[in-house]
Amino acid sequence: MKLIRRKALALFAGLAAAAALPFGGMAQAADMPAPLDNPGEVKIALVRYLSTGDFFQAYLSGVESQAKALGVDLRVFDSRQDAALQADMVDQAIALGVDGIIIQHGLTESMKEAAQRAVEAGIKVVAFDVNVENEAIPQIEQSDYLLGKLALEQAIKDNGTEWKAGYVYVPGIAPLDRRHKAWEEVKAANPGIVEAAQMGTLDNPIANSNANQARSVLQANPDITVFFAPYDEFAKGVKIAVDEAGLTQDVKIYSADVSTADISAMREPDSAWAATVATNPAVVGEVSVRSLAIMLTGGDPGAQVVVPPTLITQDFLNEKDIKNMDDLSANMPQFAHADVAMTEWMPLPPR
Repeated sequence: MKLIRRKALALFAGLAAAAALPFGGMAQAADMPAPLDNPGEVKIALVRYLSTGDFFQAYLSGVESQAKALGVDLRVFDSRQDAALQADMVDQAIALGVDGIIIQHGLTESMKEAAQRAVEAGIKVVAFDVNVENEAIPQIEQSDYLLGKLALEQAIKDNGTEWKAGYVYVPGIAPLDRRHKAWEEVKAANPGIVEAAQMGTLDNPIANSNANQARSVLQANPDITVFFAPYDEFAKGVKIAVDEAGLTQDVKIYSADVSTADISAMREPDSAWAATVATNPAVVGEVSVRSLAIMLTGGDPGAQVVVPPTLITQDFLNEKDIKNMDDLSANMPQFAHADVAMTEWMPLPPR
């Protein structure tokens, strides 16, 4: 019965997703190679595992805007962190006859076979922040290891090499696993940095769920002075707990990813959120579509398509009076655009 119910839910989600997001007319089709010279006939799918939070909304916006610039027909499938449903949705996209699929996050064990089925069906596939262990599928990455490493280097710069840390981590998620590697290396190189507690959940709402865990961690470990929370929804949750405990002067938070809401939180008076390292999630979404477009036209974007990250400190935000993502892009040109997965014929979204 559970299997039948899941399949029914998958079918319902697929029907909802079939309320497609058709875009057309933005690109000069004659200037693009086949099949994008007739872009209205090209269908691509975005199959999502994670969608809660500002990062994922901005990523979706980037996917939509680049698809619109190309003129292709975009279908969005959202599994809402149901791994089995996400795999079913890949099969739904195959059945719809899409030309290309973007797999956004997910678990290797649930997506590996589904991704292979798409490849066997002759569909071009790229994967963002999920390792599907398939040489035919390029990996779109933010250089997650570097995101973690830069954040931790700033934590050491601010706090020295001896402190008790709280750490937020959920294993099995490719970007978090890569950031975890940086954490393990930094601890090994700095014995004075002690992991006093590890916590973390992806239960919705993610920020509030992590706030509940962080409250307990802070009560049990009053000597924690640094939290490494390498995902902004994690950092939001830790900040809620730190604020409630009245520890804004005693704890500093270092994270990955950024949004307008994050900027506001970092700039609050006496905010504990000291720094984050990020790429522009909308740009990452655009790069995902561009990489897929290159494959559709017979090109090769490379096995790994890396969007370089940028360190963003609370001090920088305050010094430049940055209030939102537009301000951040204006003050950090490297954040506004990534010259990645580009061709001479590739149309870009309007800026």
